[in-house]
Parts: sequence; C-alpha cells; structure tokens
Amino acid sequence: MRALPVLALAAGFASQISSPFAPPQDACGVVFNDLNSNGIRDYGEPGLADIRVSNGRQVVLSDESGKWCLPLPANDEQRQDAEFFVIKPQGWMPPLGEHLLPKYFYLHRPEGSPKTRYAGSKETGPLPLSIDFPLHKQVEGDELRVLIYGDPQPRNLQEVAWMGEDVVEECRSFDGSFGLALGDIAFDNLSIFPEIASTLAEAGIPWWMVLGNHDINYDAPTDKLANETFIANFGPANYAFDWGPAHFLILDNVEWVVPAEGKANYQARFSEDALEFARNELALVPKDRLVVAAMHIPLKGVQNGKVLLDLLAQFDYSVSVSGHTHTQRVDELGAQHGWNKAEAHTHVVHVTACGSWWSGEPDQRGIPHSTMRDGAPKGWLEWTFTQGKWKFDFRAAGEDASTQMHTISGDIVDGNLEVWVNVWNGDPRNKVEARLNSAGDWIELKRVLAPDPSYVALVAAEESRREDKWRKLPKPINSTHLWHGQLRMADRWNGPMQVYVRVTDRWGRIHTERGVTPLPAKLPAALNQ
Repeated sequence: MRALPVLALAAGFASQISSPFAPPQDACGVVFNDLNSNGIRDYGEPGLADIRVSNGRQVVLSDESGKWCLPLPANDEQRQDAEFFVIKPQGWMPPLGEHLLPKYFYLHRPEGSPKTRYAGSKETGPLPLSIDFPLHKQVEGDELRVLIYGDPQPRNLQEVAWMGEDVVEECRSFDGSFGLALGDIAFDNLSIFPEIASTLAEAGIPWWMVLGNHDINYDAPTDKLANETFIANFGPANYAFDWGPAHFLILDNVEWVVPAEGKANYQARFSEDALEFARNELALVPKDRLVVAAMHIPLKGVQNGKVLLDLLAQFDYSVSVSGHTHTQRVDELGAQHGWNKAEAHTHVVHVTACGSWWSGEPDQRGIPHSTMRDGAPKGWLEWTFTQGKWKFDFRAAGEDASTQMHTISGDIVDGNLEVWVNVWNGDPRNKVEARLNSAGDWIELKRVLAPDPSYVALVAAEESRREDKWRKLPKPINSTHLWHGQLRMADRWNGPMQVYVRVTDRWGRIHTERGVTPLPAKLPAALNQ
C-alpha cells in the first residue's frame, strides 16, 4: 500500500470559532496551501487564488488571498442546511480522512439532520467565522489510471467480507491514483457504510463516492432530505474535482418522490440543484479539457438527461459513466437521445463489484460466483485517461487480466459448428472473429442481442440443485456484448477440435482466446426466446 497522508478529522476543516454576535448571512473562508499537510492553517501558509468553491449550486473563485464567500442556499424545507466544498484543482489534493476518503467539504447542519432510521449529521450550530479548506501539492502526470466499481452493494457484514476477499483484495496491486464507486455503495442497510468504506480502503487508494438508489433514506419526507446518511458518511452528492488530464463531475440522478398518497419511490432524474451546480461549475472548466461525468443510473434512462448532454456537448472531449443495471454495457448516445454533435457521446454502464447481488452457488471459499444477467462475471473496470482520450479494461474477479471473454460451442448443424463469444468489454465497435483450429480461415461473427447460452444453462443447472442453499441467480437478459456465427467443419474430422477467437476492440487492441465451453447437446429453449 502506497504511503498517503491521512487525517482522521471530522467532515470539513472549518476554523470553528462561532461569533458571539449575530450569525453571518454568508459562509466565508480561505483555501490555503497546507505546507505541512496537517489540515490546519499554520503561520506562513499562504492562501491560494482562483480555486473553485461551491455551496452545491453556486461556484466562486477564491481571491488573491485565498478568500471566498458564498450565501446559504435557499431551502424549501425552511432549514439552514448546506454543504460547502472546494473543487480539487489539478496538481493539488485535500487531506484524506478515515478510510482514505477525501475531506474537501464542510457540512452545515445547525440542528443536525432530521431523525430517520439511519443517522445523518450531528448538530453543527451556527456558521463558523471561517471555513478553511486545506490543499497540498501532489504530482499528477499526463496519464491518469482510475479504478471504477459499479454497485458494491453488500446487504450485511458477510457480504462486505466477500467484497473484500473476492474483489478488493485483487485491487491491492492497482498502481493507479484513486477509486470511484458508482452508487449503491450499500444495499439499503446504510448502517454498514463505515465498514464498506474501510474495506474499499484496503485497495490503498483514495475513494470518491457516487450516490445510488439503495443509498438513500427511504423514510425521508422529501428528496432533499433523502441523502442525509450518505452525505454524513461521504460528503456532498453533487461535486467535482480535477485530476491530471481529466475533470470529474459527480451528479446525483436519483430523485426520491414522496406523493401525497401512495408509496414513495425513486425516479431517474437530476434535481434542479444538481443541474444548476453542473452549469455553474462547468462554466469555469476549459473547453478543451476531458470531462468525465459520473452518476448512478445510466444517462439514457434519465428523464432530463438531455440537459446534461447539452452541457457536455460544449466540450471537445467527454465521456460519462454509471452503474445500476448489473450488466456491462456501452451506450452510444446520438441525436435520438438528445446529443447534438456528429460524433456519438459514449456512456459506459459498469460491471458491478457485487455481480448479480451476491447470488449464485458459492465457491470453495463460500463466496457466490454472482455472474451477471448478461453472462459477464462480477468485477470492475480500469480506466486510463490522457489529454482528450480515454480507454478502459474489464477485470473479472478471480481471473487473469488477459481473460476478457468466454467462448461457447453449441450443436453441429449441417456440418457447421455453432459458436457464441461473450466479450465482456464488448461494444458495437468491436470486431470479433473465430476459426476452427490454428490453420482455419478467420470468420467474422455477428453481434446479436440474445441471452448468453452458457448463463442460461448455468441458471437451469443451479436451480435444479439449489434447494434454497444460496441466493437464486436472476433470470437471463439479452447481452449487448454477444457474438454468434457458424464455423464450417471438414467432412471427415480427425483429432481434437479447438475454437480460436480474435477480438479487435475500439482502440485497435487484439484480445484472443482458445478453447470452448461445452454445452448440452440441445440448448435450453430460453436461448431462442
């Protein structure tokens, strides 16, 4: 684990000396160069100019002395609650708190969070005279490597332990800069947020968090109060930071709807606060900077997602990421989705760290394999960002980094061998080819929308022997990264038969596999549905 400066301090780094007179109407403070990285502004530590600071809606730049001021944002609940935070600039870093979580914010909760099943923030009292944000210099090169998890989503401490042993343990060797978890940090049980964060920290890198629909307070009366436990543990649900060649915009797109009658539920929608923050924050970002927008629910399904797409379209380079679906998917968003540029906007829906919600038959360690509904294994993506460019690699839990697919053989029909290839990181821009034995001709396979036949067979086999000993796998769905074709066999075949597969990804990289995964002679009927 690399050495990292850690400060186990409370959320925010305010000079919390309250005024004995009338409380201030605006929040003010200083962004400063924390030369000794102790989180406190000591004598001789200068203020930093032109650093962005926000109250969750408005964004201002610190002046030449590092000072900033922002009003308390209006609140429909007639509360004074607010979050103030610094937007980490390139080449600088806020202190790290417990569990390697960046401490870049101050939570203002004069009366504490409203009482809900899971605790929020404690009472902070009136605004401090000065809310100061420490930053220290760090080296950030022209290339940035980032670990991104979709939905860790443990229900309990047993599943937290599984996550640690089966997923996080393999990331200890990751040599990148930080991790990003794309929501559903927990599975409704918000009391285990600290244990989840502690386990993620075992990877030895800082973690930034996105809020998901299973991370909210279901007993909250309004959307604005639904994130209190998440915010108390991880900070604002909408924020941003720069790191190396990329700018990261983190937005909450889970809106908690409490009707006058009927059951409360969530919908996929950015709040007006989130969009106002995004407008004001992105207005200060150079247009030639690569913008990475992160959220929980895939952008294609967000009611007002076009508003964000319009903001991203102002930049030369952008990409967006999400989790939520428990599949691996690449969406190319065009005019039909509200994208107004000729080149499609790429949105990547991430493989989940929990796979299919920690389901399926346990292995010899007692950990469920939890294969996802599209036939891909649980795991994570490793991203590489450079100036205006990005690429990512699929990492399957328990597999070598070079393992990127599985090949399935079916029946022999009229001398042709049926072949399917599930390319876990596959997308419409991939070229997938196969051949029989090493001397055969390469045949290009066709991308099809169908269930992975090996997953169909797996579900049927496990259900025949499960007897409630483990959590049932979810039903198969159409995979977006499945290719199919027929390979012509010789009239008289002698000796062993092997299928060779060659995949060319969108970046021109070649991935290969040799061998087949056998299936029953007759595939399940569900394959043809």
